[in-house]
Amino acid sequence: MGAVREGALEVRVGAPPVEGAANEAIVELLARVLDLPRRAITLVSGERGRTKRVRIEGLTLQDIRARLGLSG
Repeated sequence: MGAVREGALEVRVGAPPVEGAANEAIVELLARVLDLPRRAITLVSGERGRTKRVRIEGLTLQDIRARLGLSG
């Protein structure tokens, strides 16, 4: 996990951006870090771009920030 910049969390994965591998790696990483089932994380937009938007079900924004160790 990276820093929060301009209201977005920076995430870097080692998977290549081929056939959705990087997208899947991001979803898996978020599920693991947030201690949620993979089905609770959905890629909403950015499937082919560098900037992604995800939906996280089952946690409040405050819960997500706490689990990621972010303030605010």
